[in-house]
This record gives sequence, structure tokens and C-alpha cells, in this order.
Amino acid sequence: MSIGALIGLFLAGYSLFTARGASTLSVPAEDVAMVNQQAISRSDYLILLQTLYGVDLSHATREQRQKVLNDMIREELFVQRGKELDLASSDPEVRSALVNAVELEISENAITAQPNEATLRDYYATHQDRYVSEGVMNVRDWVFPAGGPDDIAANREALKSAAMIPETLARLHARESGKTQGDEFYFAAKIHLGDQLFASARDLSDGAVSAPIQQSDGVHVLYMLTNKRPVPFDFAKARPQVLNDYRNHAIDQLKAGDESFLRKRAIVHIADDLR
Repeated sequence: MSIGALIGLFLAGYSLFTARGASTLSVPAEDVAMVNQQAISRSDYLILLQTLYGVDLSHATREQRQKVLNDMIREELFVQRGKELDLASSDPEVRSALVNAVELEISENAITAQPNEATLRDYYATHQDRYVSEGVMNVRDWVFPAGGPDDIAANREALKSAAMIPETLARLHARESGKTQGDEFYFAAKIHLGDQLFASARDLSDGAVSAPIQQSDGVHVLYMLTNKRPVPFDFAKARPQVLNDYRNHAIDQLKAGDESFLRKRAIVHIADDLR
């Protein structure tokens, strides 16, 4: 009976110290160390050894093996200390790193996915306006005194003649706005002219003069010297960008889905003045 009791105590002690989460002095075969019962993975250790020194375990020196192990133990100790201090809730850089890590985990499937050609072609056809060359225009913006659009309209043909332009501008007391200078990409011209003037300029052909456009500083007339409109790329040329855009779209959808799920299960209270 005494022997049976001793065996029972031994088995109970063995189960206690080898159970998952229990403190133990042994290191599992798949790990290289245990730090406060937190395992340091052998696979992570081998990857880091290869990354730092370009050698496998059998060819690494004792100093190299010890350096990598000590660095991983140090990192785990500092991570555990950071958890004790609750840095994740207070330090902006730690919070940002955690958000980035969660977003990367969410995005992993979309990043590694390989959509078929039919899917990419459908995406290309749906968003074809993205896959065009950048337009370039050389346009002059003349500003006339407010209140004389009829005079401007009567002189539009004269403004199309390079020889008549200086005389016509002087007679109508017009000036050049200076918003544009020489050849500009469409995006730059839009910034300089503003949405209203750019919308009119984009449709002008070479040598064309726009209708008068009333704005707060006077009446604007655009004279288009050259307008090289955007040219669509074919699918083969646009494919790398299409693939990147498709993945980014998939990532955005995954992030939005996860955020919606997390919000639904969270209890969020918002201050009255911000509702």
C-alpha cells in the first residue's frame, strides 16, 4: 500500500509539472528556451541565425549561436516587462506597432493571394480610367474685367490668332493670371487652375479658346496651345498596377470587415459633445 501511494504521488507530481501552463524545468524539443514559461521557438531561432549570419545551426560558431539566443531571450524579457507596464495602452509607438501588426495579419491572405487572369481583367475593365497615361497641357489663362463677357465673346476669334492676341488683350484690359507656365501634367494644371477652370481646359483642342468663365477675380478665358490627352494602357502593360490595386482593394475590404466585427462586439461610449 505504501509503494502504491508513492507511485500515485509521483504520477500526480509528474502530471502537475508537465501540464500545459505549468512551471517546468524542461524545454520542449520544438523550442530553444523557456522564459517565464514563455517558449522561444526553435524555428524562429534558426531563421534569425540564418538571417544574421547566413549559416545553419551545424555551421554556426558557438559565439554566433549564443549571441542569437541571448538576443531572443533579451527581447522576450523586454516584451514581458512591457506587458507588465501595460505599454500597449499608453505608449503611442507601441500602440501604432500593434495596430500595424493586426492590420498585417488581416491583410495576409489578400497579400499572398494570386487572382486569376479573368478576375484581374474584370477589375481592369471596371476601373479602366485609372490605367491611362498622364495628360499634359500647355494652357494660358487670361483674366478680363468683370462685366464684359459680351465683348470677350465677340473677340474670341481674334484671341485664336497669335498675332492678334497682344492687341486684343490690351484693348479689353485683360491680363494673364500666371497660374500656369508651359507644359504641365493634368494633375498640376488642375491644382494651379482650380476645378472649374481645369474642367473647361481639359476639353479644349490645340489652338481653341474657351467660353468666358466668371469667377470672383474677373472673367477667365483659356487659350490652349497644346493638349496631349491621356491614352489608355492595354491590359498587358497595366497588369502589375492592376494586380497591386486589386490586392489593395481586397485588403481595404478585409480591414473594413474586421473593424465592423470588432465594433459590433465592443462596448463603445462616446462623449456627448462628439456624438
